[in-house]
Amino acid sequence: MHIAWLGKKSPFCGNVTYGREVTNALLDRGYRVSFLHFAQEDDAGNDGGWDCQEVPIPFLYKSQIYTIPSLRSSRVLTKALRELKPDLVHASLTLSPLDFLLPEICEELDLPLVATFHPPFARKPRNFTSGTQHLTYQLYAPFLANYQRVIVFSQLQRDLLVRLGVPKSKVAVIPNGVDTQKYSPGLSKLKTQLGAQRIFVYQGRLAVEKNIESLLRAWKHADMGETSKLVIVGNGPLAPSLMGTYGEEHGIVWMGFIADEHERIQILRGSDVFILPSLVEGLSLSLLEAMACGVACIATDAGADGEVLENGAGIVLSTQRVSTQLQTLLPIFRDHPELTLLLGRKARQRALERYTLDCNITLLEELYHQVLQQWRVYSSTSV
Repeated sequence: MHIAWLGKKSPFCGNVTYGREVTNALLDRGYRVSFLHFAQEDDAGNDGGWDCQEVPIPFLYKSQIYTIPSLRSSRVLTKALRELKPDLVHASLTLSPLDFLLPEICEELDLPLVATFHPPFARKPRNFTSGTQHLTYQLYAPFLANYQRVIVFSQLQRDLLVRLGVPKSKVAVIPNGVDTQKYSPGLSKLKTQLGAQRIFVYQGRLAVEKNIESLLRAWKHADMGETSKLVIVGNGPLAPSLMGTYGEEHGIVWMGFIADEHERIQILRGSDVFILPSLVEGLSLSLLEAMACGVACIATDAGADGEVLENGAGIVLSTQRVSTQLQTLLPIFRDHPELTLLLGRKARQRALERYTLDCNITLLEELYHQVLQQWRVYSSTSV
């Protein structure tokens, strides 16, 4: 089967990781994959872990959140799909105007179309950020109804889209998956390098929706002592102001964006506690990676993250008063290593039971075959 995957290769974000991991896993299972993504022609190449044929789609602007295609993008995409002749198109939606044109393009080319819908969400719109994300779901719902299938990561997302008018039969829940052999407990020199006995870590964007300042405030007020370190991995628009306010004197280590996956795994393996204080989320790959590495996890109930950690696999916070909750919890996790060991084992077990990449790809294969079968019936009856 030949899959034309329309997704994202840069800048680095969860969508990029999702596209790389899934397409490489499909290749390993014998599929042919063509990767179409927004890039200038001289920037498209097989670097960064991609092993499939690439096709650049012109753009005017792209960020970790949304993309503005060029006026030529729809023509370029249509021409590429006509020449590639894939069996199926899978769009890992990049929040661009092209998302709304895809059903029409694929209908014209007689190609079945599947989407993965990534935008983060809150269980309840409690603030401006979560309210804005809810508007994204409202905007997309009428167009998603024109896709053959829409993949989301949790039952909560599915229920939200169905309430907004997407037919229930078209929404499939296939959670994010992590390679639990690659992301696994192991030895790390991180504590020796940082001169620490206890390490707490955050990996992700430094942006408003991630609510990172609530974590930093709680850390500062908890007075965690010289032998505990808070490691921040990532970059984003809030980095300059936060780094100027919360520094080494507070036991905070700013590592910036780390592209090397092996280095990120070493950081997780050397950490005791992973913290994700987000206001909105989808299903955090960073959280799943930490769980697979056997790290005790604390996360808010934003998006599906609370669902991931429910029933004892981690500590779930309310998105309200995050700093207050963390100020109480941080010293407990510092002083009770047996608690972090227990929760780390439970987190790893939960990842193995529900969130492996292997299971994710098997479910995706089944969905592809269902869609193709239904499309052939549809095509034969509409002639």
